[in-house]
Amino acid sequence: KQWYQRRVAITAGKIGMPHTVPCKVTGKCGSVLVRLVPAPRGTGLVSAPVPKKLLNMAGFEDCYTCATGQTATLGNFAKATFAAIAATYAYLTPDMWSPTVFTNSPYQEYTDYLAKPFVKQPKKEVKY
Repeated sequence: KQWYQRRVAITAGKIGMPHTVPCKVTGKCGSVLVRLVPAPRGTGLVSAPVPKKLLNMAGFEDCYTCATGQTATLGNFAKATFAAIAATYAYLTPDMWSPTVFTNSPYQEYTDYLAKPFVKQPKKEVKY
C-alpha cells in the first residue's frame, strides 16, 4: 500500500483511503498539456475518455482534468496524462517525511562557558 499512498492524496485529513491527486499537477507532450486537479470524495473522474482510462488504471477515484492543445492526437494526449500521473510520485506527504534530529545551538551548548564573567587578562610585555 506504500506506493498507493505516495501517489494519491487524502483530502479530508486521515479519514478513509486516499482517492485523488495530492495537488494540482501538469503533464505535457507535444502541444497537449493535461492538468490534474484534486476533487472531493464522490465526484468521480471528470475527464475525456483517454485520460479517464489511464486515471482509472492508476487507482484514482475522484479527479478533475483540464486539457489544452491538440487533444485529438491521442498518443500525445495519453503521454501527457501519463506524465501528469508520474509527477504525483514526486509529492511527499508529511507522514512520509523522515524524522528530524535537532541539535543544540552553540548558545545552548556552551551556556555554562558563556555564563562565566569575563576577566580581562593583563598583557604580557615582550622584550626583544
